[in-house]
Amino acid sequence: MDINIQKKLDSFFNKYKIQKYKKGEILIRADDEPSGVFYLKEGIVKMYAISSNGEELTINIYKPISLFPMSWVFNSTESHHYYEAMTSVTVWKSSKEEVLNFLQKEPSILLDLLKRIYRGLEGYFMRMEYLMKGNAQDRVITELLIYARRFGENQGNAREIKVKLTEKNLASQSGIARETVSREVQKLKKMGLLTFQKSTFIINDLQKLEAELLN
Repeated sequence: MDINIQKKLDSFFNKYKIQKYKKGEILIRADDEPSGVFYLKEGIVKMYAISSNGEELTINIYKPISLFPMSWVFNSTESHHYYEAMTSVTVWKSSKEEVLNFLQKEPSILLDLLKRIYRGLEGYFMRMEYLMKGNAQDRVITELLIYARRFGENQGNAREIKVKLTEKNLASQSGIARETVSREVQKLKKMGLLTFQKSTFIINDLQKLEAELLN
């Protein structure tokens, strides 16, 4: 995020009391009216739904600096999703009305928000494509690439995913069984494309992993 955009957001939100959540705490519950608009300063928050058979389906993951739930802000859309702290989280929170008034006066922030939405949509389009036509390996690779682009840190040709990512997370987002995810992850490790160290996935060669989707 542009530093000037962040300064404007900080200036608006820091008049509110800072709030902290522990890992696993719920910020917003499904079907409840949100208590306000959250400005995520530190930590990771996941947005998910619960399927009819009780399985968790991850929809999105927010990292600093993020605002949510914005669909509720702009369209008063009822939320059917949970927002849960994946790590310790620090947020500020304002009312929907005040955030709307603020954004209407700050077109540069609205433009930045729109750019970020479209970047996020690229990940959704990619996921939809491989959910519809891809095999299990394609789906797992797609999720790894999405995480790498959003949370990755370059290490030469490799990229370390700087957020805790489990096979359960990959199963939740790819729509396949955890056992299948585990099997596909092991295949990628044997191919030398993936390493797992200290609860962190490292993609050893991002270009080669991307090329696997084209095979």
